[in-house]
Amino acid sequence: MTIEDIILDRDRRGISKLQQYLPADFCDQAAGFILEHPGKAVITTGFYILAAGAPETDGPPGAVAIGNALEALGFEVIYVTDRHTFGLMEAIKSDRSKVIDFEITDDDTSKKIASEMLADLDPSVLIAIERCGWTDEGLYRNMLGRDISEFNARLDHLFTSFPHTVGIGDGGNEIGLGNLAKEVTTIDSLVKKPCVVSVSRLILASVSNWGGYGLAASLSKLSGKNVLLSVEEDMELIKKSVDWGAVDGITTEKVYKVDGFTLDENAEALTALHKLLEDAGVS
Repeated sequence: MTIEDIILDRDRRGISKLQQYLPADFCDQAAGFILEHPGKAVITTGFYILAAGAPETDGPPGAVAIGNALEALGFEVIYVTDRHTFGLMEAIKSDRSKVIDFEITDDDTSKKIASEMLADLDPSVLIAIERCGWTDEGLYRNMLGRDISEFNARLDHLFTSFPHTVGIGDGGNEIGLGNLAKEVTTIDSLVKKPCVVSVSRLILASVSNWGGYGLAASLSKLSGKNVLLSVEEDMELIKKSVDWGAVDGITTEKVYKVDGFTLDENAEALTALHKLLEDAGVS
């Protein structure tokens, strides 16, 4: 059993069919790439659920799992999102990190904001987890193919002009899936109009949060220090997210679930990752 096996377990969308196009150890490769670029990590997340008028529970907890892991390894962490997820990230992030609101505006202005933000922050690596990315039409589409562009900051410009990037996704419409845009369209259960924004390293997962946990597990394995959040911490992040107003992306309801998976089902993935680290002698 590998980290990749664990985070692609119980795949309900068919994302695991794309695994054949990535290195077998894609989590370790992404973690190694991040560790090769120490300093300041900018992490973006936040997926707007049209039917609920709120962000979903998948993404922010995984972003914080990555952020907390990187802080424990000496990185400075900054989250970037838009107004729909800003308050949620403020509510669940660590005290050491900060959140920046990327304005929802036109493309030219967004490009300017991205350029100025990169110059000001001077990050060493960018990470996107469950962040809707633009299609070849320049639009943002949800899993049903509906246009949700008016609810998305065009922060993709951060990734198109920066060399050290990591993306995590579970459906085909997230930043990073541009690496496999053509392949995404061959899987009937995935989106018909995939994101075309590519990244240096891509992580696939049945649930994007699990991809974040997998990345934290790989960071733990490579650093020799267990920086993966606990089951209790994970449950608290999800509960805080829902209590703030986030919804389950499948039911679109304010319930303690992520992509239809219960707290206990999410805990099973984390428990398996911790067991793997324990067996590898990482504590």
